[in-house]
Amino acid sequence: MSSIDVQQIKEDVARFVESIEQAKAEVRKVLVGQDNLLDRLLIALLTGGHVLLEGVPGLAKTTAIKTLASAVNTGFRRIQFTPDLLPADLIGTLIYNPREGNFTTRKGPIFSNLILADEINRAPSKVQSALLEAMQERQVTIGEETYPLPDPYLVLATQNPIEQEGTYPLPEAQVDRFMLKVVVGYPKKDEERKVVDLAMGESLREVRPVLEPERILEMQRLVKRVYMDDKVKDYVLELVTATREPARYGLKDLANLIDYGASPRASIYLCMAAQARAFLAARGFVTPQDVKDIAYDVLRHRVILSYEAEAEEKTPEEVVKRILDSVPVP
Repeated sequence: MSSIDVQQIKEDVARFVESIEQAKAEVRKVLVGQDNLLDRLLIALLTGGHVLLEGVPGLAKTTAIKTLASAVNTGFRRIQFTPDLLPADLIGTLIYNPREGNFTTRKGPIFSNLILADEINRAPSKVQSALLEAMQERQVTIGEETYPLPDPYLVLATQNPIEQEGTYPLPEAQVDRFMLKVVVGYPKKDEERKVVDLAMGESLREVRPVLEPERILEMQRLVKRVYMDDKVKDYVLELVTATREPARYGLKDLANLIDYGASPRASIYLCMAAQARAFLAARGFVTPQDVKDIAYDVLRHRVILSYEAEAEEKTPEEVVKRILDSVPVP
């Protein structure tokens, strides 16, 4: 690709900078700090990838998603996941009409653009299975009919750490459908002071919808055009391969700590997320640093650690860091 092409992409990206900044400004009326979280939610919006937010209660996970949804002029549904939730509560069901002698379809809350799956790990496996088709295929089957989901479509889920009482570990197949897993930490002291002042204020700040669905779809198409050099793509593949065959990269000690490495979906999502990262930085091309910045969020839930690693209290983040430090950067 010539420099002219990259320059043209950069000029196209520049047309959307104001829209992104307006959306950030609206979200920041309510969300204090948590810049990394906001950045990841925008990356999801720009790529159509689903996000899993993990953190203890009270860290504004739900607030962040609801506020972003308020800044987007599109459909939004919040679904509170509970142990007694049924698949029909999520996707809908067929209702028999005795007068007509037929069945009519009642669509569930899954038929919206932005879905907040709150405390997703509190629902049993049959509900998680119902969500799988929606997340991967962007469609839902009710009875014998298959219904496409609207575009744009995004599942933004929150979960408490699985040590918390009354939760179920999510199936690995479902976890892999999430483009990003973002671990939300405690705010800094000065940020928490602003949160307290905001909560004690007389009125809530109103968030205006500033992004239209057509605008989002236009940005999603442009993100796919952001230039990614073959060397950067190869770098992504090297990182993902290192999670499966660490010994090839001089990381023999990691071999006993990893049961399963990242799937090919990790390579795809790492490339897409890096493109969105470059887009947010108003660049027309991807750098290796874009890949490194987003690597933890793409890989942490795809590197399955062994019992030995758990016994040694190793974390996926430590494993990913070793890999990022060892694989040569182009």
